[in-house]
Amino acid sequence: MRLLLDENLSEAVLKPLADLYPGSLHVRQLGHGGASDRDVWRLAQTSDCVLVTRDEDFVRLSLELGAPPKVIWLGSGAWRNVDVVAVLRAHVAAIERLIADAELTVLEIPGNVP
Repeated sequence: MRLLLDENLSEAVLKPLADLYPGSLHVRQLGHGGASDRDVWRLAQTSDCVLVTRDEDFVRLSLELGAPPKVIWLGSGAWRNVDVVAVLRAHVAAIERLIADAELTVLEIPGNVP
């Protein structure tokens, strides 16, 4: 399972997640820094990734367009890199359910507590 991190998250979280999410990417690594939400959406689709974001606009896009991509939305809170790593590690089972369930398109992880 590969993740695509939105620009509002740091590339630094990729390395500590590599064992669980090998081949994960960041939009800036792919030369799409500053891209529109629709472009990031298409990038996640074409890269066969689950989009991880703090941007609620992707929840709206998911409702409008459906999946793929699936979206992990990190809700409000002060998300330090260590928090992002912790919740993505702690919620592996929920992320696997998101991917496996054709009906689910968004997984919201509120706050910044694993």
